[in-house]
Amino acid sequence: MGRAEARRARQGSARRAKRTEKKSGIGRFFTWKKILGAFLGMCLLGILGFVGLYLYVDVPTDGNANAKLQSNVYKYSDGKVMARVGRLNRENVPLSRIPKDVQRTFVAAENKTFYQDSGVDLKGTLRGVFNTLRGQGKQGGSTITQQYVKNYYLSQEQTVSRKLQEIVISLKVDNKLGKDKILAGYINTSYYGRGAYGIQAAAQAYYRKDVDKLTVSEGAYLASLLQAPNQYDWTLASDAGKKRVKERWAYTLDNMVEMHWLSPEDRAKQTFQVPKDPKPLPGLSGQASYLVTEAKKELFAQGVDEKQFEAGGWTVTLGIDRKKQKDLEQAVKRKLTDDLKPKSRKVDADAQLGATSVDPKTGHIVAMYGGAGYPKHYTNNATRADYQPASTFKPLILASAMENNATTQSGVPITPNTVYDGHNRRPVVGGDIPFAPPNEDEAQYGNISVQTATNNSVNAVFAQMGQDAGLEKVKQTAVSLGLDGSRMDVKPAMTLGTMGASPLQMAGAYATLDNHGKKVTPTLVTEATHSVNGAETKLPLKKPIGDQVLSRKTADTLTSVLTGVVNDGTASQAVKNTAYSAAGKTGTSDDNKSAWFVGYTPKLVTAVGMFGESPKGGAQVTLKGAGGGGRVNGGGYPARVWADYTEAALNGSTGPEFDLDTTFGAGVAPTPTPTPSDTPSTSPSPSDKPSKSPSPTPSKPSSPASPSQSGGRPSGGPSTPTGGTTSGPPDGGTQGGDAGGDTAGAGTAGTGGNKPNSLPGFN
Repeated sequence: MGRAEARRARQGSARRAKRTEKKSGIGRFFTWKKILGAFLGMCLLGILGFVGLYLYVDVPTDGNANAKLQSNVYKYSDGKVMARVGRLNRENVPLSRIPKDVQRTFVAAENKTFYQDSGVDLKGTLRGVFNTLRGQGKQGGSTITQQYVKNYYLSQEQTVSRKLQEIVISLKVDNKLGKDKILAGYINTSYYGRGAYGIQAAAQAYYRKDVDKLTVSEGAYLASLLQAPNQYDWTLASDAGKKRVKERWAYTLDNMVEMHWLSPEDRAKQTFQVPKDPKPLPGLSGQASYLVTEAKKELFAQGVDEKQFEAGGWTVTLGIDRKKQKDLEQAVKRKLTDDLKPKSRKVDADAQLGATSVDPKTGHIVAMYGGAGYPKHYTNNATRADYQPASTFKPLILASAMENNATTQSGVPITPNTVYDGHNRRPVVGGDIPFAPPNEDEAQYGNISVQTATNNSVNAVFAQMGQDAGLEKVKQTAVSLGLDGSRMDVKPAMTLGTMGASPLQMAGAYATLDNHGKKVTPTLVTEATHSVNGAETKLPLKKPIGDQVLSRKTADTLTSVLTGVVNDGTASQAVKNTAYSAAGKTGTSDDNKSAWFVGYTPKLVTAVGMFGESPKGGAQVTLKGAGGGGRVNGGGYPARVWADYTEAALNGSTGPEFDLDTTFGAGVAPTPTPTPSDTPSTSPSPSDKPSKSPSPTPSKPSSPASPSQSGGRPSGGPSTPTGGTTSGPPDGGTQGGDAGGDTAGAGTAGTGGNKPNSLPGFN
């Protein structure tokens, strides 16, 4: 053997040894051949399993009618039935009665490949199965055939087994029925909201017409509804919901153009057809109409499927106390509606009122007033958030300042005893945007404590305090208390409560103060159970009481301060002589479009908002003159309704005193304050102890005063009044009034004139 042969022999021996060495390890178990074989084996098993499933699962002979004849029952907190709502509103119609263009809107909106696919979208279905396994609910795409199968043959439950059944039955139904029958079945079994199943019921519910009279634009809206019926119902939808449904409506019509079912010229002619207001559901009237609608919103927000819910079988218990609910309705009648004469005074027809009453310890809504009820007024005034809360927002500024240890421009900590310059149209110091808001009635104050400024709702003081506390931090505090941050522009005007807020939200914010800083999210539903075929399931609900969002010291200090508004401030005429401990704040928006009183006792928090709304078109209008008087202030009708209701709800009991952990505020000891002056003084920085002198009485100047330029540095001592009176806080209007600057409005920087300049969004 030569050297070459010997070398090749050695190399071959080494390779054999190496292979032997590899096979002796993990390679003995995992080779590419074995991996490929295992993969192919699994695929084969999957195919055989699916074939077996296909052969095993039959198309049901009947639809899923088990729950369709049930009602949903709504109960008061004591178990008494409030309303029974149910039995399906459905009328099947043949496809021939549905205009061709309207049929196509559903295909364009839901499943553009409907006429080409085999009934199943495998990619979307696998995504849905994967998301179901991950616990992410109803995600993933489905064809029209699959949705029809789910609606008609199966349930709405989200399980892998139900999804596999859906796939198999969809394939068989697509092969057996044909596209026209599937489309007709889908359109007739889908849920459109307003209790309407099927397109005929939907056409009547939304457009008051039969299906054969629908236009392509109306059909596009009904097709768009199927994605989220409750959120996209125009009457119930938020601004964001209205925007999304219009986008989906446009998407549907654009798809029809793409599919050559609608010409570009005809598409350009289409306008969004706003649906009509809903008819009252059978068995619902008065406040029950609002309560049922709001309860459903809460359940849907917590994950309850709308279609499943409307199919019936639910028992929903609300926190509504029957006696308190009756007390609230009677208080509105006695203190407001009995005064209104809409036939002889046109402005009285514009007056709307909403109220929410909450137990601060449980977070349950115990009474709610939404308006005249369906069908007179569909908007729930207790939950609407399109009107300004005005000066009821001011306590949140002080809460933010104290919680974040804010100081004045000269470094003095902000407390109820801190002294500010309250002169009318005093320019705010320290901000980038010029801002010099007027006080109500152009009232002049000199150097006053924060306590006195709160009692008299002095705009000049809170405008400067907002700047000192930091507007962004004020917003963060407000959001933590339950207000909608998306409605807040971080600008100086927000200190006057120019954002939108609802009585429900304001009740939650003040309930958190009453609950010593622990977050209260007012909740209507206290229990919800679903019964199907004798099996009952209880829905786990979110807890209304949350984490500590304000320190107890801050929350209790605010409560202490707000007792001054009731005893000596803008709400004193309506609330002062009550036998129970009370705290609260009035509010009156620019041009008198809204008036508020949000007040509370140790056991009960109630927000009352009064709004000016035109009966034609729903535009915001002034309340001035309602009830035959002048300006409607928060200390008038809203405070009167609050006081009348609260006394009745507490059964005439004095109740407990506030348990306060604070050394500040009117609830602790009287706060002496300096006497205001018509002319600002120029003196040192603020003190955290105001000078001792009688409570101030603002005076209305005959000519504009020259505002102080001290930037939160008022005089350290009292100034001599000029042209003032000694009669106490003024009456801000004929309804009892919010004295001394409760109206939200603003002027530009500088001395200005006698009439406030308007802010953007104000009239």
